[in-house]
Formats: sequence, structure tokens, C-alpha cells
Amino acid sequence: MEQPIYYSKAEYIETDTGNKVSRRATIAGPQNIILGGKTVISSGAIIRGDLRRTNPGHAVVISLGRYCLVGENCVMRPPYKTYRGNFNYYPMKIGDHVHIGANTVVEAAIIGNHVEIGKNCVIGKFTTIKDCAKIADNTIVPPNTVIPALSLFAGSPGRFMEDLPESTQEIVEAHTKTYYTRFQPFDPRER
Repeated sequence: MEQPIYYSKAEYIETDTGNKVSRRATIAGPQNIILGGKTVISSGAIIRGDLRRTNPGHAVVISLGRYCLVGENCVMRPPYKTYRGNFNYYPMKIGDHVHIGANTVVEAAIIGNHVEIGKNCVIGKFTTIKDCAKIADNTIVPPNTVIPALSLFAGSPGRFMEDLPESTQEIVEAHTKTYYTRFQPFDPRER
């Protein structure tokens, strides 16, 4: 059995659906951010749900599926572009069992299920990452890139390196569920 990863009870808020959100994370515009449940948002992470389309009242939604792990100091903001003179933000949809490493900036449009994104990455605007793909640490993915399912991308700019095994889905799912299970509250007064 792997060792628990302890966190201070005072630092994390646990929601009814089992999301664990650090009080040191910045969740801007929480009404526009949907967490599927059992998602961990680490210290220093910034999720920008407060950015709007040009037409007032049209908030942009960022949705994360179940068992997503958002690493320390990640920045997640919706992709944007200027179209016919209007500056617009667009929704960001992230599937289930997605692990985003520390210090990564994400402006993707769609991230599928069972995706691993390494540390110190930049995921460009409107990128689509298909199911079971992996982005290596320190990779810069240019805007509008489509990363195929079961592929490993690495480098700057990120390029296809190799196909991933069919077992990637099970491996990533086991990793995110195990991490969530190991992520335990610790209260120093309980010693």
C-alpha cells in the first residue's frame, strides 16, 4: 500500500461531491467553474472562470470531470480570440481522470479523458487533446494543435514522439484514483 499524501485540514475545503480545493488556490468566477467530483485543486493554482465573452451575461464555463488533479501553481484560463473585431473567450472542457502537472498553463479548448499533462508545460489556445494522450514535462504545445488519442507529445514546440499502449486508460485512471485516495487530511491536533 502506498503512503498517504497528507494535507492540512485547514488548508483544503472539501465539497459535497468530494472535491478538495486548496484555500491557497484562486478560483475566480466560481459560478462558471464546474467540478465533476473527486477533483484536487492544489495550492497556488489559478482557475479563471471570471472571463466573459463580449456580450455581457455570457460567462465562459470551465468544466472539469471527475478525478482531475490540478497541480501547484497551474493556471487554467479559457482560450480567446478576436473575431470580426470582437474579443471573445470560449469554453474549456476537461474530461475525467486528467492530471495536470505543477506550473503548467492551460488554454486548451478540449482535453479528453485519461490525459496526463506534465510539469512546466504550456498548452496553447484552442488546443484539443484527445483521450489517453500524454504531454511530457516542459512541453510547449502551439495554439490550435490537435493531439491524437494514445500519443505522447514532447519538446518545444511539442511534437509527436510515440504511440502509447492501449493500457494507457487503465494506467491513468488507476493513478488519479490512487492519488485521490492517498490525499488525506491531517490535523496536527490529532497526534
